[in-house]
Amino acid sequence: MAPRPQPDRETAPAVQRLRLQYAKRGRLRFSSARDFQRALERALRRAGIPMAYSAGFSPHPKISYANASPTGVASEAEYVEIGVTEACDPEAVRAALDAALPPGLDVVDAVEARTPDFANRLEASLWRVELPGVSAPDAARAVAALLAAEEVLVDRMTKNGRRTFDARGAVIRASSSGEAADESAFDPAASDCAILTLVVRHGTPSVRPDDVLSALRRVADLVPPIPPRVTRLAQGPLDEAGTSVNDPFAPDRAG
Repeated sequence: MAPRPQPDRETAPAVQRLRLQYAKRGRLRFSSARDFQRALERALRRAGIPMAYSAGFSPHPKISYANASPTGVASEAEYVEIGVTEACDPEAVRAALDAALPPGLDVVDAVEARTPDFANRLEASLWRVELPGVSAPDAARAVAALLAAEEVLVDRMTKNGRRTFDARGAVIRASSSGEAADESAFDPAASDCAILTLVVRHGTPSVRPDDVLSALRRVADLVPPIPPRVTRLAQGPLDEAGTSVNDPFAPDRAG
């Protein structure tokens, strides 16, 4: 039997790492993490970014993804890190990738990675949850009941089977307000639209906005008549007070 050929390891090393912030907007909120990965790899080739690749029989571009939002959720704060074989201007890379990606997948910021452990900085997320058909007073009562509880157990099906966990413990801050429903996005019959603002700590398992809605249903019987619209506004390290989210790129900008 002929000896198995050795993999080609003559690949150019990464000389720089870039961290990118991108948004999922409009209909592209329904794209999955895998959908975005494919779109990004095509955009990197189209934009001519000098990507670094892994060694071996099947080289892959050196890309790291951090804490992607669930499918169906819009986001202004998704993060990815890439390795390149030539020093690049972060803003030029941002602009080139933004032009190469479809509208709705928008690259909004880029920095050179100057510090380690970026994923550990993503401690919490700031969420906006629109509840068409729910009045502001009803939402406020439900939020008050949630915050008054010490623990609210919810169930969710995960890849390892159904799990029961505490959704209340991850909620650092929650508030509600109200506004007229956007008839272009929701059922025109829903004249009320409560708005929840949540700061939720990341953990294992990760507590998502739909878990918080399950907790509101459990403690206050709050059941939105129309599917909610969820947007992640920010994610990053908690501030000194532990109630809001700071810019995770700040240490890289300072460096």
